[in-house]
Amino acid sequence: MKWLKKSSTEIKKTVFEALNKNLNYRETKILGLPATYLDQEQFYFDAPFLNEAPFLSVLIANPNHIGCHTHSPGESYFSGTQALEIDLIKVCAEDIFNAEEGNYDGYVASGGTEANIQAQWIFRNYFQKEHQAEVSEIGLLFSEDAHYSAHKGCNLLGVKPIQVNIDENRSWDLNDLKEKLVQAKANGIKYLIVHLSMGTTMFGSVDRPDPIISIIKEHFNHFFTHIDAAFGGFIYPFTADNFKLNLANPDIHSVTIDGHKMLQAPYGTGIFICKKGLMEYAQTEEASYVQGTDFTLCGSRSGANAVAVWMILMTHGFAGWQYLMDNLIDRTDHICDRLDQMGIRYFREPKMNIVAINANDIPTELAKKYHLVADNFESPSWWKIVVMTHAKKHIIDEFLINLQK
Repeated sequence: MKWLKKSSTEIKKTVFEALNKNLNYRETKILGLPATYLDQEQFYFDAPFLNEAPFLSVLIANPNHIGCHTHSPGESYFSGTQALEIDLIKVCAEDIFNAEEGNYDGYVASGGTEANIQAQWIFRNYFQKEHQAEVSEIGLLFSEDAHYSAHKGCNLLGVKPIQVNIDENRSWDLNDLKEKLVQAKANGIKYLIVHLSMGTTMFGSVDRPDPIISIIKEHFNHFFTHIDAAFGGFIYPFTADNFKLNLANPDIHSVTIDGHKMLQAPYGTGIFICKKGLMEYAQTEEASYVQGTDFTLCGSRSGANAVAVWMILMTHGFAGWQYLMDNLIDRTDHICDRLDQMGIRYFREPKMNIVAINANDIPTELAKKYHLVADNFESPSWWKIVVMTHAKKHIIDEFLINLQK
């Protein structure tokens, strides 16, 4: 059974009960713990409205969620809100990405970029520890449409970028993939980190794992596969049938989701999940003063971010969220039907809510009026529409009428 909707009363009660299990800085004699107690000149703990505002109350309480609580107990001072983060990771891993019960670890990161690099860091460390790999022997394989965090991770971690061309359908060019793998082996690459996308930034395209991984297996024995679902993770699993970019797939090892995109949570709500047995390769044992030590790139982080995502998911439940996402797909279908009638060129991944319009088919002034996003602001080739809940049908229809003029 998928997670169920909770009433606003149930959500508020659960969050405040969790908060009450945390250490109360205002009522406890504390000499050693730093940082968590916010400045009282700027943050008012006794504001009456906080009694009706669970998220803001957690934000003001400022619990530190350092560590990975699915792997090992974190700071006991904040066990109440940490339990909500554990429940959030369970929902995302099991109910959305089909992970085996309990066979995962995860945490709420600062965003999709951190979560993607967390995966690269873990897999690099695994190859170095288990295979005595040199960093120069490890490659990161990704498509030209992948998020720029792939390049950023290579720069930070020292692994070699291997970028594969895409075809006219925004899919991996499999012939180019074969050539790049042969070149990589010739250049001394022995180990691969594979970065697949569930909803690329500009086009919303979704990578098909089967043909890609099949070709990789012909050339490499050692690889891990990470799914960047920062954009698509909160829509595609709800709208697509039998999606294979999930944690039930034995060839997929980790996933990134991002709450500040489709879920419309605050910034700082990226989510990283990996299968059991991997998180420990990012353990920083030198963090011995932290209960459970640390496994994350960011270290200390606010528990309020995890609570925000948990509250949104509980507000809707699985069925309610699926209904909302299906509604967005209907609006996106409507846009594409009209574009087809007008003969306007565009790209749209089925069951996704991004429509990229060929820049030659839309006046720049119109694109800017409706705040479409360009693939390159200096010289656009595409302008992107993202159909989210604030993209109301009357605004969509107004845009389409203006486009037809």
